[in-house]
Amino acid sequence: MVLVTGGSGTVGGEVVRRLPAGVEVRVLARDPARVAAGGRVRVVRGDYGDAASLRAALRGVRRAFLVTTVVGGDQDACFVRAAADAGVEHVVKLSAAAVEDAGADDLITRWQRESEELLRSSGLAWTLLRPRSFMSNSLAWAAEVRAEGVVRELFGASLNACVDPGDVAEVAVRALTGPGHAGRAYVLTGPEAVSAVQRTARLSCVLGRPLRFEELGWEEARARWGRRYPPAVGEALLRSAVRQREGAKAGVDGTFARLVGRPARSFGQWAADHVAGFSGR
Repeated sequence: MVLVTGGSGTVGGEVVRRLPAGVEVRVLARDPARVAAGGRVRVVRGDYGDAASLRAALRGVRRAFLVTTVVGGDQDACFVRAAADAGVEHVVKLSAAAVEDAGADDLITRWQRESEELLRSSGLAWTLLRPRSFMSNSLAWAAEVRAEGVVRELFGASLNACVDPGDVAEVAVRALTGPGHAGRAYVLTGPEAVSAVQRTARLSCVLGRPLRFEELGWEEARARWGRRYPPAVGEALLRSAVRQREGAKAGVDGTFARLVGRPARSFGQWAADHVAGFSGR
């Protein structure tokens, strides 16, 4: 049996959908109504902070997909401890490519490094997925694209080899269901590094309407992220954006193609699949 956390999220939901038909799937969710159940997929209510719910969810599980979201929190520690106690054999963890960047020392990256080390030292078999930024982050532009035909972003010319979350899920499924992935860390990127300006242009082509790009100033970006995230996380994102401007996120990695046997999907392909999110149609 495979347990999936984050089953209502960007990658976890794709993992649930892509797991082979013969695999019994259990999904841990704080709100089970947000996850489609039925057939081989069973959804159980649980929370990282509720040890009893973790024990129940992990009973009989051999492999697990781990997604944690509270920066600096103890979600990883709680899950790994419960997984070890339950006899889970292998945990596939969603991390981030920035952990390999020696120059990245923001709050989020330090947390990811600490979380990885906690799993590696747990005695459990592990696989680490280290994606670059998700293409789906561009959905944050959707409201302004629909209302104004404009994209606003900090450092519009800086490059990021962003990745389709579905490609990350594809590698997760292979690690959860096949041999040879224990003890491996996989950096996952898209096929090219693209800027916000370039993504705007490609989105314009997909939508069949002109879009305008407007560069955000530093304080404007800080204010925007401050409305969406806790202050410390917002500041970490600003530091990460500076690393991107310096070229730290432009490297393209061939791991996905090697593992899956096809090229990683492009931003244009991803955008074509998400026209409704930007058009409202």
